[in-house]
Amino acid sequence: MRISAEWLKTLLPVTDAPAALADRLTMAGLEVDAVEPAAPPFSGVIVAEIENCEPHPGADSLKLCRVNAGGESLQIVCGAPNARPGLRVPLAVVGAELPGDLRIRKAKLRGVESYGMLCSARELGLSEDGSGLMELAADAPVGEDLRHYLGLDDQIIEVDLTPNRGDCLGMLGLAREVSALTGVDFPGLPLQPISPRHDDQLPIRLEAAADCPRYVGRIIRGVDVSAPTPVWMQERLRRAGIRSLGPVVDVTNYVMLELGQPMHAFDLARLQGGIVVRKARAGEALELLNGETVELTPETLVIADESVPVAMAGIMGGETSSVTDGTSDILLESAFFSPMAIAGRARSYGLHTESSHRFERGVDPVIQAQAAERATALILEIAGGEPGPLIDVVDSVALPPARTVNLRASRISRLLGTDIPRETVTGVLQRLGLTVKGGPEEWQVSVPAYRFDISIEADLIEELARVYGYDRIPVRHPATPVTVSPQPEAHVSLARIRQHLVSDGFHEAVNYAFVDERVQELVDPDWKPVALANPLSADLAVMRTSLWPGLLRTTARNQSRQQERLRLFETGLRFRGELDALTQDGAVAGVIAGAALPEQWGASRRVVDFFDLKGVVESLAELRGDATAFDYVADQHPALHPGQSARIDLDGEVVGWLGALHPSVERALDLNGPVFLFELKLAALQVGQVPAYRGLSRYPSIRRDLALVVDESVSEARVRDCILRAGGETLKKIVLFDVYRGKGVRENARSLGIGLILQDFSRTLTDIDCDDIVERVVASLGSELGVELRG
Repeated sequence: MRISAEWLKTLLPVTDAPAALADRLTMAGLEVDAVEPAAPPFSGVIVAEIENCEPHPGADSLKLCRVNAGGESLQIVCGAPNARPGLRVPLAVVGAELPGDLRIRKAKLRGVESYGMLCSARELGLSEDGSGLMELAADAPVGEDLRHYLGLDDQIIEVDLTPNRGDCLGMLGLAREVSALTGVDFPGLPLQPISPRHDDQLPIRLEAAADCPRYVGRIIRGVDVSAPTPVWMQERLRRAGIRSLGPVVDVTNYVMLELGQPMHAFDLARLQGGIVVRKARAGEALELLNGETVELTPETLVIADESVPVAMAGIMGGETSSVTDGTSDILLESAFFSPMAIAGRARSYGLHTESSHRFERGVDPVIQAQAAERATALILEIAGGEPGPLIDVVDSVALPPARTVNLRASRISRLLGTDIPRETVTGVLQRLGLTVKGGPEEWQVSVPAYRFDISIEADLIEELARVYGYDRIPVRHPATPVTVSPQPEAHVSLARIRQHLVSDGFHEAVNYAFVDERVQELVDPDWKPVALANPLSADLAVMRTSLWPGLLRTTARNQSRQQERLRLFETGLRFRGELDALTQDGAVAGVIAGAALPEQWGASRRVVDFFDLKGVVESLAELRGDATAFDYVADQHPALHPGQSARIDLDGEVVGWLGALHPSVERALDLNGPVFLFELKLAALQVGQVPAYRGLSRYPSIRRDLALVVDESVSEARVRDCILRAGGETLKKIVLFDVYRGKGVRENARSLGIGLILQDFSRTLTDIDCDDIVERVVASLGSELGVELRG
C-alpha cells in the first residue's frame, strides 16, 4: 500500500514528518518498506498556456508555439502531436533543471529560436507516458510553479501490510490507524447521501448469498465519459501506482484507495436484464478487461446479467460490459464478497488485482452504500449525470455476525507483564474504532465489522501492546523455574549435521516444501504427492515427497547464473502417503556438480564422480561414531543413473539413496551434468554411539597384504565383512590400497589389494599366528564368495 503523506494530512491533522510516521507504523506492526519522494527533483517548470500554434517553416514534424508563461510571451518549438491553442501544459523555462541532469538552454531548432521546452509527463519523471504533452486543467494558474500546483513536494510511504490487516488497504483505515498511534482525533469522512433524480432501477438477485451477502448498485444516466479527470485525482492515483483511464474508472479506483472498497462500473446499455450473482456454469467463458479470455470453473463466483457472465466477482470485470468512449449510462457496483469465496481464485487464473488483493483479506461488509454514495458524488462532480436511487440487496443472515469480546485488566497485566492505565486502555481501543463499555477492571468491546482479525481477548491485548508501544513494556524475567531437558549423549543434533556439511564446503539451500508436480514425477514417481487446495503458483502445486526436486531446481538456477562448481545441501520434511495418513519424516539431502576442487595451480581439474559423493555420505556416518555403519548396495532408482546408483541400508532398513542423476532427468531440468546427489533419513544420522575408552596394545602390529581376484558382481563391502568374521579379534583393521583390472586378471573380475593389520593385547604375534589367520581368511573368502589369491 502506497500512502501519500499529503493525502493523509487532508484526512488527519497529523504533524509527524513522513520518516517519523514511518517509524511509528513499523513499530506498530505495519512494516514500512520505503519512504520516497512523490516526484523526482526538478526546478524551473511552470504552468503555461499555448496561445498560438503554427507549422515550423523548416520541419513538418515540428510546431512553432507562442506560449503565455505568466507575464511574458515565449516562442517555443515543439514536436508533440497534442500541442494546440488553449492547452495548459508544463513549461521548462531557460535555466530549468529536469530529471536526468538535463538543463534547459536557449536553442535554435531548424533555424528557429526556442526559449524553453514544453514537457510530457515522462520528461518530468511523473509517468511513462511520453506520447504527448502533459495536459493540465483548463483553470490551472498560468505562471505558477508546477511542483506547487501539483503538490509534488510530497513523500510516499510504502507499507507492506500483513494479510490480517486488510482494513488498512484504504486511506480511511490508515488514517484511523495513525490516529490511534499519534493520539490525533480522526474526524472521519463526511459522506452525504445523493438525492435521486429518476426512479430507474435494475433487478439484482443473489443466488450465492453465502459468497456475496450484499450487493449495492446505482444507475447513473447521461455521464460524460470524455470529461477530463481532475489533475488532483490523477496525481493521487499516480502516487498510489494506478494510471488514469477516464473519469468513471478513475473514480472507482479512487474510492477503492480512499475507503478500501473495490468498485466497478458497467455500461448499462450492454447489460441484458438484471444482475445475478452466482457461481459459474460448466462451459462458460469470460473475456476480461486485460483482453484475456478464461474458461470459468464451477467454483468461481461471477457477476452475470440474465444471459452471460459480465465480471469475475471481486477480481476483474468483463470486456463486453465495460465502460467505453460511447458509454452514457452506467451501473455502479459496490459489493461485499466473502474472503473465502475470493481467496485463491485470482491466482488459479494467473491473475492478481487490486480488487482481489482487498477482498481476499476482507473488506468492511457495511461500507458498500457509503462507497456508492461517495463514487456517485465524484462522478457527478467530474462527468455529470443523473443518479437513480440506491439499490441495496442484502442477505443479513449471511453477513459476518457482530462480535463482542470481553477484556479483563488482570489478563492484560498477565500477558504483557505490565499494568496499562485504565483510561489508556479505553482511549486506545476507541481510537481504533472499537466501541468500549464497562471498566475499570473489565470491558465489553464491540468489534467493528472491518476488523476481521479481532475475535478473542488476546487479539485485543495485542492491539493494546502495539499501539501503546512495545518499547514501553518493561523487560521482566520469568518467575517460574526453568528446567533443562536432558540431551542424550549419543544424539547427533541437526545443527551439528548442518555445520559438518558447511565445513565440507557445502552451502545450505532453503526451498519451499511445495514443488512442481512435473519435477516431482521425474524425481520420485513411486510416491503420489499430496496436491495443495490453494497453491501459491502452478509450479508449487504439490507437497514434496523428497528434497531432491527443490535442490535440483536450485542447482539449475545457479548453473544458469554461471555458478559451475556447486555443493548444496538441504534439511527438511518429506510428506508421503495419503492426506488422512500423511507421514512427515525429516531428511538431509545434497547435490554436487562441476569440478571436484576449486580452480588452483596445485591440482589438475577433475569433475566430481560417484566416489566424491560417497565420501560425503561416509563422513556423515562418522558423526554417528561408525563410518562403516551404512551398507551401500548397488540398486536402481528412477531418478538415478542405472550404473551409478546405490541404496543405503542401515541394520537391514533402507535409509537413503545416492548416485548420479539420470541423463533423461538432467535434460528435462536443463542441468549441466554430471550431477550427483544423495538423500538420507535424518533419524539414521541422529542416533550415534557414545565414545568408550579402549586401551592400546603394548605389542607391535603386523601387516599382511593380499591380492584377491574378486568377481565384479561381488562388492568390496561383502569382501570386508567376510574378512572381519574370519579374522577374529586379532584383526584390527582392513585397508583397501589397490584396485586393478587388466592383464593377468580374468574377464569380469578385478584384483583388490587388501592389507590386514593384526595385533594382540597379550603378546607379540608370531609368523605362525599370522599365517593361520591369513589362511582362515583366504579359506572363508573362497568358500563364501569364490575369491582367489592372485598368482
